[in-house]
Amino acid sequence: MDAKTSLPRMVQGLSERPSMPGNPYLPIPSTVINVISETPRIKTFQVVFDDKERMEHFTFEPGQVGQLSVFGAGESTFVINSPPSEKNYLQFSVMLAGEVTTAIHKLSVGDKVGVRAPLGNYFPYKDWAGKNIFFIGGGIGMAPIRTIMLHVLEHAKDYGKISLLYGARTPQDLTYQYEIPNWLERPDLDCTLCIDVPAPGWEHKVGLLPNVLKELNPSPDNTVAVLCGPPIMIKFTVQALVEMKFTPESIITTLEKRMKCGIGICGRCNIGGRYVCVDGPVFSWKELQSLPQEL
Repeated sequence: MDAKTSLPRMVQGLSERPSMPGNPYLPIPSTVINVISETPRIKTFQVVFDDKERMEHFTFEPGQVGQLSVFGAGESTFVINSPPSEKNYLQFSVMLAGEVTTAIHKLSVGDKVGVRAPLGNYFPYKDWAGKNIFFIGGGIGMAPIRTIMLHVLEHAKDYGKISLLYGARTPQDLTYQYEIPNWLERPDLDCTLCIDVPAPGWEHKVGLLPNVLKELNPSPDNTVAVLCGPPIMIKFTVQALVEMKFTPESIITTLEKRMKCGIGICGRCNIGGRYVCVDGPVFSWKELQSLPQEL
């Protein structure tokens, strides 16, 4: 590996992206304007910057993340899962998992939070022009899929067939249930839902997501597979995609491993010579194969 290819992609200029202006350590004062209970353990928060001009001029790319903070409790990293075309608010979906997420889940409309965004790289959707896109989301992994899927659908004429496979443990664990009927009815989206075990009234697929994927058997020809979800789901879903002859370059996923500072300074999220917060969170499977097996 030569000196150039060993550098982070941000240094090489291979992933130009919007970045947070000003002091990247200083959270932007913001206000919660809406709270949506998605599942028993997941809530979605819509927030706006208190500085209206800053909100009006804010830009990001699908897949970029933000640090959402509760003053006195700390901050954590979440993907911005509203599409870039949504200019009225930023949306974050938060799974209850620890001290900071517990504090976030206690927020109500009108509460003040801090936001550091946008951070990280983004889905290389410009490289997908003319290709079929097969989105795969598992549980809370539908959050990053939502932002890139909605962005691609807004520009559907630039792509081939657009498909979604979304799975969760039970129907109650599916996020964005108020949007799913529209996804199922859209003529420009081939949407398949699945749950792990049978449930009363469930009319869609039943089975573990990788097995349902094998049943659907999407063609790898001129197709990009974009998957997000728990590590165990990613592991076996990638195995299924490889069995179906998808190339490592055509499999795209995300990591949010141990992100802390968000700007490549603290080193907490390093994997080998890479930093998830700078070089990611979006990676191709080919890129991940070259990293130490710490995932």
